[in-house]
Amino acid sequence: MPEPVISVRGEASLEVEPEIAVVWVTVLARDAARQRAVDLLAGRTGRISDMIKGFGEAIESLESQPVNVQPVFRDGRVREKVSGYIARAGFTVTVRDFAVLGDVVAGLAAADMVTVAGPDWRLRPASPVYRAARLAAARDATQRAGEYAEAFGGRITGLIEAADTGMTAPEPRRLGFAAARVTAAGPADAGPTFDFEPAAQTVTAQVEARYTMTEPVFSR
Repeated sequence: MPEPVISVRGEASLEVEPEIAVVWVTVLARDAARQRAVDLLAGRTGRISDMIKGFGEAIESLESQPVNVQPVFRDGRVREKVSGYIARAGFTVTVRDFAVLGDVVAGLAAADMVTVAGPDWRLRPASPVYRAARLAAARDATQRAGEYAEAFGGRITGLIEAADTGMTAPEPRRLGFAAARVTAAGPADAGPTFDFEPAAQTVTAQVEARYTMTEPVFSR
């Protein structure tokens, strides 16, 4: 006679502090002449890049976004009457040191023709938190199976199979300027600084597993 089988789903949910913050930067330039707009954009993006790199090891990565140059039409309609050109480029900035995050955002926000969005709090793709969540879900499945087996007067004897039902990554939680705390700067010529509060990240994992158990013993 085959051994009885218990099927369970193990679950785990971990709440941890974020590991990185992502900030998006868009740089614009506008001029009546195409080449002048491109030259202005190149100069501005160069200065922005140098400023970001000036934070050294606090920046985990700096990635360039595509460059876009497009004409502006005089009356808003496409009639080949060009009044000027808009050039656009940008960066995706990943910050690892939250102590300087406010300074990074404040510096970017103070630059001419620059739009800043973020931060977006995240875990790294290879964060050990994901592994911890999977292992916790597996332990939960084994514990549940053991409890069911005990309730039937037996014990689990083996594992038949386990299937990963997926892992839910933390939802991106962005904190814009309006939600940040702005503090007065020290020196008279300095601007405001942004004091961001990191948003906790929740990672969940599930696993479906089937276990064998000894013959149940029912009380009479």
